[in-house]
Amino acid sequence: QVQLVESGGGLVQAGGSLRLSCAASGLSFNRYTMGWYRQAPGKEREFVSASRWSGGMTNYADSVKGRFTISRDNAKNTVYLQMNNLKPEDTAAYYCAAALGSYSGNWPGMDDMNYWGKGTRVTVSS
Repeated sequence: QVQLVESGGGLVQAGGSLRLSCAASGLSFNRYTMGWYRQAPGKEREFVSASRWSGGMTNYADSVKGRFTISRDNAKNTVYLQMNNLKPEDTAAYYCAAALGSYSGNWPGMDDMNYWGKGTRVTVSS
């Protein structure tokens, strides 16, 4: 049974940092593109960042470029999201997701994700 478990969320002041982790089990982690998505209250879920199997190729939403960094440790079956210079508009539930394959070419979209975690909440106060 595949499980994605996020951790690391919390309350932080604007300008602060958080590091989210997503521990995966039950899958061949290095065969998956891993992604982070977020959903703010009353809004649709949106893409944040993604990392292909080796971690060497990454993708970011424009709203987080230069502030967030995705990384992965395939030996630990874990993907991370380092979030710096947080803003109140980053407040959301953050979800980890996994898409099989997608080693090159177009990045998988939300509908292409095979598995999802239950999320971890991030609140940024002004």
